[in-house]
Amino acid sequence: SSGGQREFAPVMARAAVATGVAAVFIETHEAPDTAPSDGPNMIPLYQMPDLIRTLMELDRVAKANPIKL
Repeated sequence: SSGGQREFAPVMARAAVATGVAAVFIETHEAPDTAPSDGPNMIPLYQMPDLIRTLMELDRVAKANPIKL
């Protein structure tokens, strides 16, 4: 079996939003360690409000200062 590393999901989401990505998909569950599937990939539900606030702030900054290629 393979397992995920949920500790990297918030980091990857923040990095993606900071570069201007328009959307992220995040798996969450109230008890990831007992979820029927994908538990190792899931962010605990109680952590989502802070993460979403952070992502929204990063999105505002990224959209106000787009990367010019």
